[in-house]
Amino acid sequence: MKLLAMVICGALLSACAIGPDYKRPEITEPVQFKEAQGWRQATPSDSLARGAWWELYGDRQLNDLVTRLNNANQTVAQAEARFRQAQAQVRSARGAFFPTVDLSAGKTRASQGTGSSNASLSSSSSGIRDTLNTQLGVSWEADVWGKLRRGLEANEATAEASSADLAAMRLSQQSELVQDYLQLRVMDEQTRLLQATVDAYQRSLTMTENQYRAGVSGKDAIAQAQTQLKSTQASLIDLIWQRAQLENAIAVLIGEAPANFNLAVSKDIPALPQIPLSVPSQLLERRPDIASAERSVIAANANIGVAKAAYYPDLTLSLAGGYSSSTYADWISLPNRFWSVGPKVAMTLFDGGQRSAEVDRSIASYDETVAKYRQTVLDGFREVENYMVQLKVLEDEAVVSNEALDAARESLRLTENQYKAGLIAYLDVVTVQATALSNERTVLTLLQTRLVASVQLIAALGGGWDGQTPISDKD
Repeated sequence: MKLLAMVICGALLSACAIGPDYKRPEITEPVQFKEAQGWRQATPSDSLARGAWWELYGDRQLNDLVTRLNNANQTVAQAEARFRQAQAQVRSARGAFFPTVDLSAGKTRASQGTGSSNASLSSSSSGIRDTLNTQLGVSWEADVWGKLRRGLEANEATAEASSADLAAMRLSQQSELVQDYLQLRVMDEQTRLLQATVDAYQRSLTMTENQYRAGVSGKDAIAQAQTQLKSTQASLIDLIWQRAQLENAIAVLIGEAPANFNLAVSKDIPALPQIPLSVPSQLLERRPDIASAERSVIAANANIGVAKAAYYPDLTLSLAGGYSSSTYADWISLPNRFWSVGPKVAMTLFDGGQRSAEVDRSIASYDETVAKYRQTVLDGFREVENYMVQLKVLEDEAVVSNEALDAARESLRLTENQYKAGLIAYLDVVTVQATALSNERTVLTLLQTRLVASVQLIAALGGGWDGQTPISDKD
């Protein structure tokens, strides 16, 4: 009855937990994004709520590559392994709530001698004795002050932070792959443009050489045509290694050796998607890095309770019993049994300020994680604002650049006709051709920048992560 009363008393005391309960740190949260005014929302507005955000670009090959990345990317595999380690820590912390059962069996051989200090009567005797022991013990630490619960709380928050880190790493790798793929497709179009330009310049050079032989054009025109042709050929060759670098980067992202991976040239460039925006408050739930930072705050808050619980005594209830004998014959028999039961209270009376220092360290660690969380939120808001204004400005710039390109094409057509009619020198044609090519490449470069910025904005909004990753016993 005394033991039962002690257990009940310990259970009642364990209803309390030392240390502060978690409260989300206050942050300055805007009502809406500054650059949201005039932003064109996608329909439906929840198309990025979860799942494969890269499918917004409508490219089947890109979808296949991201699937391969999800299955074979080694950086993601490292983050997944860290998450499983954190899950194991949670299971270990839960195991501390249950009794520990130990079984031991052994044999000891001991000798003890006796003697007298009397110099006149010197006698001694010694004997050797074998002892056989088997014992079953049960011990349970009552979580009176909530130390174990705070420890479990910290481990669960750490596991959830690790889960969010895994999502953030996966999103980062997916974003990098999509950006590389889109740049590569724009580069394929630039290659086609330069190849067509080289062919046109080759025809111009041939025509200029014919005119020179006919005495219509001078040798300087041939030099100018050759210079323009070779310069464009050099730019075309330069694209080869740039494309190879992007292709190799994609290979590594999907877990392949670059030598075993080839991405065929395609004529299709994925279209810019419409990207739905969330309000700033939803960003706190959608971004895995923000979620991870907040989980770290929860863990640090719980660790304060663990540190403060060290000031209070630990209560352990233990029960042990077994058999002890000097011979095998009657080892396991009623007369040789033994047992013990009772509580044990232990606490540190003096430690030179170690516990106080640990509490101060835990509080400082909590303050650090709060500052990191707030900074992560601010960085998230900044990234979204930056990519929103970038996409809006680039859209306006694209309109002007396309108008400039149309004008350059028309100017080139008129200038070539005038040159063929002998009304102008070839230098005028070269100048207009260079301007037209520059405008063509500017439009493609601008498209590439817009595609990359769209990926960055989607990643800044949290991608397809829904923030729902429960930690269960069976994980």
